[in-house]
Amino acid sequence: MSAELITVTINGVKQKVHGGSLLIKAAEEAGTYIPRFCWHPRMTPVGMCRMCLVEVEGPRGTMLVTSCTTPVSAEMVVHTESDTVKKAQEGILEFLLANHPLDCPVCDRGGECPLQDQTMSYGPGESRFVEEKRHYEKPIPISDLVMLDRERCILCARCTRFSDEISGDPLIEFMDRGNGTQVNTFPDEPFASYFSGNTVQICPVGALTATPYRFRARPWDLRVIASTCVVCTAGDAISVHASQNEVLRYLGVDNDATNHGWLSDKCRFGFEYLNSDERLTMPLVRGKDGTLGEASWSEALNLAAEKLGAIIDEHGAQAVAGLGGARGTNEDAYAFAKFMRSVIGSGHLDAQMDDGLNPQFLAALSGRGQIGDLERAKTILLWAPDLKEEHPTLYLRVRRAAQELGAKLIVVHPRRTGLDDRAAHKFTYKPGDGAAVLEALMAGEGEFAKARAALNDGPVVAIVGRPGLTESPVLAESVAAFARDLPGGSVLPIVRRSNTYGALDMGVAPNLLPGRAGIGSAGLANLEEAWGGLPTKAGYDAAAIATGVSEGSIKAVILLGADPVVDMPNSIDLAAADLVIAIDLFLTDSSTQADIVLPAVGFAEKEGTVTNLEGRVQKVNKVVAEPGQAREDWSILDDLAARMGKPMGLASAEAIAKEIAHVAPAYDGVTWDLVTWDQPDGAVVPVGAERAPLEYVPVVAPRNGPVSGEGFVLHSARTMYDDGVICRQGQSIGKLAPGAAAHLSPADARTLDVVNGSLLKVSAGSEEAELPVVIDDSLAVGVVYVPFNQPGGPHFGSNPEILVVKV
Repeated sequence: MSAELITVTINGVKQKVHGGSLLIKAAEEAGTYIPRFCWHPRMTPVGMCRMCLVEVEGPRGTMLVTSCTTPVSAEMVVHTESDTVKKAQEGILEFLLANHPLDCPVCDRGGECPLQDQTMSYGPGESRFVEEKRHYEKPIPISDLVMLDRERCILCARCTRFSDEISGDPLIEFMDRGNGTQVNTFPDEPFASYFSGNTVQICPVGALTATPYRFRARPWDLRVIASTCVVCTAGDAISVHASQNEVLRYLGVDNDATNHGWLSDKCRFGFEYLNSDERLTMPLVRGKDGTLGEASWSEALNLAAEKLGAIIDEHGAQAVAGLGGARGTNEDAYAFAKFMRSVIGSGHLDAQMDDGLNPQFLAALSGRGQIGDLERAKTILLWAPDLKEEHPTLYLRVRRAAQELGAKLIVVHPRRTGLDDRAAHKFTYKPGDGAAVLEALMAGEGEFAKARAALNDGPVVAIVGRPGLTESPVLAESVAAFARDLPGGSVLPIVRRSNTYGALDMGVAPNLLPGRAGIGSAGLANLEEAWGGLPTKAGYDAAAIATGVSEGSIKAVILLGADPVVDMPNSIDLAAADLVIAIDLFLTDSSTQADIVLPAVGFAEKEGTVTNLEGRVQKVNKVVAEPGQAREDWSILDDLAARMGKPMGLASAEAIAKEIAHVAPAYDGVTWDLVTWDQPDGAVVPVGAERAPLEYVPVVAPRNGPVSGEGFVLHSARTMYDDGVICRQGQSIGKLAPGAAAHLSPADARTLDVVNGSLLKVSAGSEEAELPVVIDDSLAVGVVYVPFNQPGGPHFGSNPEILVVKV
């Protein structure tokens, strides 16, 4: 599409449209809707359904063309409502309905079905077809999440094209031919895509339906509100649909800056935890018998205030630490940071669970890019976690850049990733060898020569992070330092947990204050006034907090939506602390060990803002009421502060947002009104602006010590589905975790004399487990890959050294 405007005539009216754009899109932008089934603005046009036929005048007269495959040209004359066009539309619909069952009253698409709507608007009114319709077994499950009704399918190919073009999982396809053509999966290969729910949303009929939503509600029963997904770090735009005070589904919304309307299945179906029967509805206090029992809010908060005060009096404020804040809103995170620093007086707090990167590097990296930079990139360097597993929206954007936009993709990772099939260059290495690989890439040595030459073709976008939990976080900074100096170089540093970036911007980090300010930064007069003083030195991060608990210097731990027992690579011994206070939705592995558990509200039950990986601030909205006596995180902390004699004065989430805009330099002017009305796609808070006091410049760290030796090393990484709370408490996605296994290269399998399914004893430190073998030809020799945090799986930690023995 060209930026140049040209003149076309549509139904006798001259219109200005963008030259080269497709006629169907140009007409819609000019106010004329052309019916369609197969066309989707984010996929390649195919002109299969013929519903978008229009008349275009040409040198040889007027002819019918498919508007979804025809680009506009200057002085084009188009007719979309002529008798010929109407006759063609009636004919197409009559053919489509010949075999389509008239089961709208029992179809999940009823009331929001494009076929239903267009039949009413453009159809013939009645059918001449009286013969028996085609029949198939219905419905058939093609995955754990999607059901297929082949009788309803109109062969528009939206689902097959999405799976092939967008997600890269061509697991659903046309089969047979002629009148017997149907969509189906391959034998013994289910539609096991991480993005299968998108096919349900874009299906123009009820052929594909989602098992979590089937027969739950009609569209006119739903209350719908726009919001932002809080599962991954991209900040996907969604609409939340609820009925009878229960969230029933999420739908993706096309936000050009983030998700293009697509969602991963974890994002789409991850809401089910909100409706779990195991949600906490009352405060819990550990009694003299050692068990947790229900208590009133006054009893629980008074006890928490009393015990915290006693520990501070006896051991000092630095004996209290806080973990969490990355699962809530910015307003919750700000309240947590203010509570820890101004009420408790401790700087020991961390939103990351010892699996991320330097907070200053994440929050204030100089040369930080945006997701939209991928649209213009000539070269993309991906040295990070497998995006398909941990950052699915970013995976789709990178895939689009490499597949459709011509970007050269360079992937560096210890094993196979979801983007290997689109990579121009792929380098596999053993954990521990990353610094040596970076040196070779920077020098353009040997096999790295062509990749190094490609990196001279800018703009270059580098996506950096920890490929695995046994990798040093310093490696990501070294890669970023290298990438910043490449032609047109920009860097997207990535970590997990939906609102980690927002929590860091709010100061939930040992070396950050709200508004991307460092400890001791200038220009924080408003913050100092609001907090009654500022810290002069950094506190402990998550790893140091865990060590402090074990050694006895940390006596109390406050958990804000955090489950460090299973979420930290090296775990934490909460039983060694004198006091653990958990603010959570569930009794998790961590909150089960708490002395006081306070029930919190979840997503869709509160308002606020979140910040995505590029610094884009977006709104989340409330659509259902909280269960029982659950309260918002900020409200709990504010009440606790008041009972400790140091009220924070937090009146509402919106009032907190105004306070943030007043005291946090980088968020000056970022208000709810701004992100709701003026910039509904989100307001990006830039790094290096005058209002941001901190700008972090990474450097290439020197390589210390030898590269990995001849023994086995551990590669531990997260998968999309695991034993985290969202999956564990979700009926539909909870059973999709792949499970614990030891992945070996074929050469190592031969050396150990094992095959797929054999048992292997893997030991790391004090942890030992017998795991089934999976032979993985993408691994380097000497690497054992064990997915992290799987149900019933081991907790091997971040040390790459392991011992492997055949059982």
